[in-house]
Amino acid sequence: MRDTVIVFARAPRLGAVKRRLARGIGARAALRFHLATSSRLLRALSRDRRFCTVLATTPDRAAARWPVRLPRIGQGRGDLGARMHRACRRFPRGRVAVIGCDIPEATAADVASAFRALGRAQAGFGPAEDGGYWLVALSPRRPARPFAGVRWSTRHALSDTLANFTGRRVALLRTLRDVDTKEDFAAFRKRQARTGWR
Repeated sequence: MRDTVIVFARAPRLGAVKRRLARGIGARAALRFHLATSSRLLRALSRDRRFCTVLATTPDRAAARWPVRLPRIGQGRGDLGARMHRACRRFPRGRVAVIGCDIPEATAADVASAFRALGRAQAGFGPAEDGGYWLVALSPRRPARPFAGVRWSTRHALSDTLANFTGRRVALLRTLRDVDTKEDFAAFRKRQARTGWR
C-alpha cells in the first residue's frame, strides 16, 4: 500500500485565509501568499510518485480552483485535532502524513523523510519554531486519540501532542517557521532574498 500525504488547506477566498497574517499585511497580500505557498506545495507533492497526495479542504464543499487535480476530502467539523484525526482514520492500514500549506519551505523531500522515519518510529513530527508542528506522520500502530487535549495555536501544541505518544518511538524532522503574522512574513521575505528561494 502506497503512503498517503494529506494536505490541509483552506479554500482560497479573500478575507477567509491567513486572518492573523491579513491583519498585518492586508487581506489581498495574505491571499496571494496563501495561493503561492499552497500551489507550490501541491504541485511538488503531486509530482512525487513515492506517495499518494490527497487535499483536505475547509469549508468542506467550497468551490475553489486548485493548481492540480487531486482527490479531495472535506476536513469536517471540530478543532484541528478532530479534523486531522478524522482525515487519518480514512487510511487506517497505511502510513499517513498530514501537512499544512502555510510553510513556504516545506518540500516533497520533507514528506519522504517523514515516511522514512516511520521505518524506525511510530510517528514523525516536523516542529515549527513557534512550538507547533507543520507535519505529522503516523504508522498504522498509532494511538487511539493522537491529537487529544492539545492546546492548538499555542507554543504547547507539539509538547501536548507528544504526550499522547508516551511509550512510543517518535522521530523529529527539521524545524521550520510557519507564516502566521506580519513578523513571520517579514522574516520569510528576508530569507527569500538571502537564499534566492523561489
